[in-house]
Amino acid sequence: MDLYSQFPGKVVETNNRFKHVMAIALDPRTNFREGIIRCITNREGDVAVKGFTDRSVLAKVKGDSLEHFEISEQLKIKNEKEIVNNLLNTGHDFIGLEDPDIWIDEETDSLHLYFTLPMIGRRNENGEKITDTLIHLGHAVGKNLDSLTMTEPSLMADKNTHGAKELSIAPINRQGFRFNLVESSFEGEVYKLSTVRIAIAEDMGKPWKFGETIFNPEVWKIPWIGGHASPGPLFPKTFIDVGKDKLLGIINGREANKRVGDETLYGIFSVGLFIYNYENGKIDWVSHEPFIRDSEARTITFASQFVETGKGEGILYSHVDDSFVRAYGLKAEFIKDLLP
Repeated sequence: MDLYSQFPGKVVETNNRFKHVMAIALDPRTNFREGIIRCITNREGDVAVKGFTDRSVLAKVKGDSLEHFEISEQLKIKNEKEIVNNLLNTGHDFIGLEDPDIWIDEETDSLHLYFTLPMIGRRNENGEKITDTLIHLGHAVGKNLDSLTMTEPSLMADKNTHGAKELSIAPINRQGFRFNLVESSFEGEVYKLSTVRIAIAEDMGKPWKFGETIFNPEVWKIPWIGGHASPGPLFPKTFIDVGKDKLLGIINGREANKRVGDETLYGIFSVGLFIYNYENGKIDWVSHEPFIRDSEARTITFASQFVETGKGEGILYSHVDDSFVRAYGLKAEFIKDLLP
């Protein structure tokens, strides 16, 4: 039994401007035919080796189906320059907007866009760190993708919080707020780990608060997710129901780093499953094996968007080696066999 079907080819047609694209996010109000994608304008290094740097922009995409999209113009956000300049100082290098997520406020029919605002720390000529890297979770809002205005970040990083990115939006709990999830980081015993952390949102358009870390690879000790963890899309209950106050979701996990000579090599990044109790902000279960590894992936399969297409069926979008977007067909009846 195949747990998923890997669609042939690439979902997004690139053009002469961009060689690498990743992290697609789609607007449900357009029947998921329009959205945004992260485009790499410059890559330095190897995505499998620690220390590589991607410079990015966000661009709009439009599809004639859920399996084929084309890149159009670069996304324009009012007030972007002012917000970024207020966050930036001489000790940091801003490398562009990254990893978008779209959320629609059904009460106002407004579009909220969340994205990574990476302020990379600088090093001296000997490679010694001068300033810490700060990863903020940015926010913009408007009626649609053509009328966005950037606000203050939803989450501001500092040397204690270690930053936030890769948002996973949870339902409102009975207390009237959301225990959203973000990828953050933690200084592990050997190197800095990526962790899953709570982001407490009382208002989706105003700044949030950092909550506790609820998945640390050093604590959970699951080999396929032994080094880095990142929350992915949460499946709607109409696709698969795992109980009261709980949602099944995607967790992206990476094997532990390995040191080879002077280089730190990243492990394989794969797509797994987890059960999240959004009422109390706890992870109840994480799959002990990966769910999806792309057939062409050298090091990364990373899921960013899920679209429900019918009863018990849907499409999951992932990016492979931070270079292209792939789609996978999912069926709830097969996934249920993997659950506790």
